[in-house]
Amino acid sequence: MAGRIEDYALIGDMQTAALVCRDGTVDWLCLPRFDSHAIFAGLLGTGEHGFWRLGPAYAPGAEPPTAARRTYRGDSLILESEWDTPRGTVRVTDFMPPRDGAPQVIRIVEGVSGRVPMRSELRMRFSYGRVVPWVHKHEGRTVAVAGPDSVWFDTEAETYGKALTTYADFTVSPGERMAFTISWEPSHKEPPALPEPEQSLEATEDFWRDWVEHCTYHGPYREAVVRSLITLKALTYAPTGGIVAAPTTSLPEDVGGVRNWDYRYTWLRDAAITLSSLLRTGYREEARAWREWLLRAVAGDPENLQIMYGIAGERELGEAELDWLPGYENSTPVRVGNGAAHQLQLDVYGEVTEALHLAHMTGLSRNDYASLLQLKLIRYLEDHWQEPDEGIWEVRGPRRHFVHSKVMAWVAVDRTIKLIESGDADGPLERWKQLREDIHRDVCEKGYDKERNTFTQSYGSQELDASLLLIPQMGFLPPDDKRVIGTIEAIQRELSTSDGFILRYPTEGGSEGVDGLPGDEGAFLACSFWMADDLAMIGRVDEARRLFEKLLSLRNDLGLLAEEWDPRLQRQVGNFPQAFSHVPLIDTALRLTASGAYGG
Repeated sequence: MAGRIEDYALIGDMQTAALVCRDGTVDWLCLPRFDSHAIFAGLLGTGEHGFWRLGPAYAPGAEPPTAARRTYRGDSLILESEWDTPRGTVRVTDFMPPRDGAPQVIRIVEGVSGRVPMRSELRMRFSYGRVVPWVHKHEGRTVAVAGPDSVWFDTEAETYGKALTTYADFTVSPGERMAFTISWEPSHKEPPALPEPEQSLEATEDFWRDWVEHCTYHGPYREAVVRSLITLKALTYAPTGGIVAAPTTSLPEDVGGVRNWDYRYTWLRDAAITLSSLLRTGYREEARAWREWLLRAVAGDPENLQIMYGIAGERELGEAELDWLPGYENSTPVRVGNGAAHQLQLDVYGEVTEALHLAHMTGLSRNDYASLLQLKLIRYLEDHWQEPDEGIWEVRGPRRHFVHSKVMAWVAVDRTIKLIESGDADGPLERWKQLREDIHRDVCEKGYDKERNTFTQSYGSQELDASLLLIPQMGFLPPDDKRVIGTIEAIQRELSTSDGFILRYPTEGGSEGVDGLPGDEGAFLACSFWMADDLAMIGRVDEARRLFEKLLSLRNDLGLLAEEWDPRLQRQVGNFPQAFSHVPLIDTALRLTASGAYGG
């Protein structure tokens, strides 16, 4: 049975990632890319759908023991887990070396004290748990083959097969080390090179140490910021610069419900705000790579801008359901692909333009096509900003005139005007200044409820929406504007949970609401960080700090956050770890540090 979402650790090689549970089980791994089929899909099913457990041996029928301690080795993505057993203490080090050849998961067992009996249980199931591979020996190595895929298992331990599972039983004493590696290779190619676990461990540690040294943030929240930056780096697909929203699919926003989506793709919105955080913490190379990814993905067709793409810029992300998987804690359906890819979300134009603007302002080398793209986006918005859309939250109900979408259309025009005024682009300046004014007036007239002194989710609606918290952060109105303060206070009243965290919008407690879906969801962590930001902006800095530090306490023991927090179950929910949670964590830390609003 899969663990709680927060029980998992992330390891990865900037092309794919694995989730490792507290009991030493890898329950999720897609090879060779984030969006490939999983070879371990136990996270969304049972042990029959694939897993790899490595830890102390345990009695038949018993639950595998969980690690007493686990941590990342320094500022890296190298996981160290320790078990204290009646016979001694053992450590397992898990990591994926940055790829230079075949993708690998390396697990090194080390005796700390006593003599500890250990067991490796490797059950590979390809195609998300549906296909049992042919497992056999090839020149002394164990290989699993099915269709186009082969996975090679290398270890010095003696292995044996039983019940379609590969086992290794062994004992470690203090100072003894035993390595286990799986490597993926297309099945028609020659076997991958024999792994070199110790050299790979040293190289992986060096990689992360060197990367973290570029971080320019040295404030009081450095530990949380650096861990979030490492997580964002791990979610970057190195060959193209694309950034996935999360490495998982179908971890539920509502446990037992249907709000289960595939996040292994590049949302322009998520990637743009990730770019912003990376730029402001010193990571210009990642920003440059993302900008190049954007230009390739959008290519010569900005009029048909999608809200998301594949990690190499693919446009077709057809959604399907895997009916053989029972889902995480029986949360069905399990989905792969994402049907929201072709929705109209006008706010994306604003996020992309804001990211390009920030790249320009921070001195990223000029790219003439980036400026041309920005101008093309505005010409599209000029003709379409007055249309209803599906909005930031990808509602599957009817289109509306979402206030946040209009605000971000204003942002896109405003930042492009600034680009023209800087002399780095040419465009119809006066006409677009008028367009900026028209959008601003339209929002203030149609998206604002004078009686309640708050902006609303959409034109003419009564509902609130946490995306309205971005109005002052985007510069649409100043923080001290009474309409901004009224909106912040209204969201606190109407969208706060009992814990003080923020919901995205009202759900209807089982009936279909604005998003066209039944059921509820947890507090959206990004929105809660936005609230802390806004509170700091309007001078309520102590309250902002308290909320921020309360949010930090929701991270798991390794500093990782999912998409949401369920106040009823008191646990993390949604895909994990989630870029859209870690980015605003960084942003709020930077704001609070600049304001001096931190404890200690």
